[in-house]
Amino acid sequence: MKNTENNIEEVLLSGKSLDELIKMKMQKELEEEIKNSQKKPEFFEERNISNVPAEKIFSKDSIFKIFNRKTKVESFITGIQADGFLGLRDDLREQILKGELSVFESDGNFISFEKIVLER
Repeated sequence: MKNTENNIEEVLLSGKSLDELIKMKMQKELEEEIKNSQKKPEFFEERNISNVPAEKIFSKDSIFKIFNRKTKVESFITGIQADGFLGLRDDLREQILKGELSVFESDGNFISFEKIVLER
Protein backbone atom coordinates (compact mmCIF):
# COMPACT_ATOMS: atom_id res chain seq x y z
CA MET A 1 0.00 0.00 0.00
CA LYS A 2 2.86 2.33 0.86
CA ASN A 3 4.40 1.80 -2.60
CA THR A 4 1.12 2.80 -4.26
CA GLU A 5 0.92 5.98 -2.17
CA ASN A 6 4.49 6.87 -3.17
CA ASN A 7 3.66 6.36 -6.85
CA ILE A 8 0.57 8.56 -6.60
CA GLU A 9 2.54 11.23 -4.78
CA GLU A 10 5.30 11.14 -7.40
CA VAL A 11 2.79 11.49 -10.21
CA LEU A 12 1.02 14.41 -8.54
CA LEU A 13 4.31 16.18 -7.81
CA SER A 14 5.62 15.65 -11.34
CA GLY A 15 3.93 18.83 -12.49
CA LYS A 16 2.12 17.17 -15.38
CA SER A 17 -1.37 18.23 -16.34
CA LEU A 18 -4.38 16.02 -15.81
CA ASP A 19 -4.60 15.35 -19.56
CA GLU A 20 -0.98 14.17 -19.62
CA LEU A 21 -1.59 11.89 -16.65
CA ILE A 22 -4.68 10.39 -18.33
CA LYS A 23 -2.72 9.84 -21.55
CA MET A 24 0.07 8.14 -19.58
CA LYS A 25 -2.43 5.86 -17.85
CA MET A 26 -4.15 4.99 -21.14
CA GLN A 27 -0.78 4.29 -22.78
CA LYS A 28 0.19 1.98 -19.93
CA GLU A 29 -3.14 0.12 -20.16
CA LEU A 30 -2.76 -0.21 -23.94
CA GLU A 31 0.74 -1.67 -23.55
CA GLU A 32 -0.54 -4.17 -20.98
CA GLU A 33 -3.42 -5.20 -23.27
CA ILE A 34 -1.05 -5.71 -26.19
CA LYS A 35 1.30 -7.72 -24.00
CA ASN A 36 -1.57 -9.93 -22.75
CA SER A 37 -2.98 -10.43 -26.24
CA GLN A 38 0.36 -11.69 -27.53
CA LYS A 39 0.48 -14.49 -24.98
CA LYS A 40 -0.36 -17.73 -26.71
CA PRO A 41 -2.92 -19.84 -24.91
CA GLU A 42 -1.76 -23.25 -23.74
CA PHE A 43 -3.66 -26.23 -25.09
CA PHE A 44 -3.67 -29.86 -24.04
CA GLU A 45 -5.33 -33.04 -25.23
CA GLU A 46 -7.72 -34.86 -22.94
CA ARG A 47 -8.44 -38.48 -23.84
CA ASN A 48 -10.47 -39.45 -20.78
CA ILE A 49 -14.11 -38.51 -21.37
CA SER A 50 -14.82 -38.32 -17.63
CA ASN A 51 -12.44 -35.33 -17.39
CA VAL A 52 -14.19 -33.39 -20.16
CA PRO A 53 -16.84 -30.78 -19.25
CA ALA A 54 -20.28 -31.97 -20.41
CA GLU A 55 -20.87 -28.90 -22.58
CA LYS A 56 -17.66 -29.64 -24.53
CA ILE A 57 -18.24 -33.33 -25.31
CA PHE A 58 -20.45 -32.69 -28.35
CA SER A 59 -18.54 -29.61 -29.52
CA LYS A 60 -16.35 -28.88 -32.55
CA ASP A 61 -13.27 -29.43 -30.38
CA SER A 62 -13.96 -33.08 -29.59
CA ILE A 63 -13.08 -35.97 -31.89
CA PHE A 64 -14.91 -39.29 -32.14
CA LYS A 65 -13.70 -42.36 -34.03
CA ILE A 66 -16.27 -44.39 -35.97
CA PHE A 67 -15.71 -47.92 -37.19
CA ASN A 68 -18.30 -49.12 -39.68
CA ARG A 69 -18.83 -52.84 -39.14
CA LYS A 70 -20.16 -53.49 -42.64
CA THR A 71 -17.55 -51.67 -44.71
CA LYS A 72 -14.69 -52.07 -42.20
CA VAL A 73 -13.88 -48.35 -42.61
CA GLU A 74 -12.57 -46.21 -39.80
CA SER A 75 -13.20 -42.45 -39.82
CA PHE A 76 -13.18 -39.48 -37.48
CA ILE A 77 -15.91 -36.92 -36.82
CA THR A 78 -16.33 -33.92 -34.53
CA GLY A 79 -18.59 -33.91 -31.51
CA ILE A 80 -21.15 -31.78 -33.36
CA GLN A 81 -21.33 -34.35 -36.16
CA ALA A 82 -21.49 -37.18 -33.64
CA ASP A 83 -24.39 -35.57 -31.81
CA GLY A 84 -26.46 -35.09 -34.97
CA PHE A 85 -25.34 -38.07 -37.03
CA LEU A 86 -25.54 -40.85 -34.50
CA GLY A 87 -29.18 -40.58 -33.50
CA LEU A 88 -28.32 -41.45 -29.91
CA ARG A 89 -30.91 -42.69 -27.52
CA ASP A 90 -31.48 -40.31 -24.61
CA ASP A 91 -30.08 -42.74 -22.03
CA LEU A 92 -26.86 -43.22 -24.06
CA ARG A 93 -26.49 -39.50 -24.57
CA GLU A 94 -26.87 -38.85 -20.83
CA GLN A 95 -24.24 -41.48 -19.98
CA ILE A 96 -21.83 -39.91 -22.48
CA LEU A 97 -22.43 -36.41 -21.09
CA LYS A 98 -21.78 -37.67 -17.56
CA GLY A 99 -18.50 -39.19 -18.73
CA GLU A 100 -19.63 -42.72 -17.88
CA LEU A 101 -19.57 -44.06 -21.44
CA SER A 102 -16.88 -43.51 -24.06
CA VAL A 103 -17.46 -46.47 -26.43
CA PHE A 104 -20.86 -47.43 -27.79
CA GLU A 105 -22.66 -48.83 -30.83
CA SER A 106 -25.16 -47.03 -33.04
CA ASP A 107 -26.62 -48.04 -36.41
CA GLY A 108 -24.00 -50.73 -37.10
CA ASN A 109 -21.10 -48.45 -36.16
CA PHE A 110 -18.76 -48.65 -33.20
CA ILE A 111 -18.14 -45.14 -31.91
CA SER A 112 -15.49 -44.15 -29.41
CA PHE A 113 -14.46 -40.86 -27.90
CA GLU A 114 -10.89 -40.15 -29.05
CA LYS A 115 -9.85 -36.79 -27.65
CA ILE A 116 -10.60 -33.14 -27.15
CA VAL A 117 -8.27 -30.17 -27.30
CA LEU A 118 -8.84 -27.86 -24.33
CA GLU A 119 -7.31 -24.59 -23.26
CA ARG A 120 -5.63 -24.53 -19.86
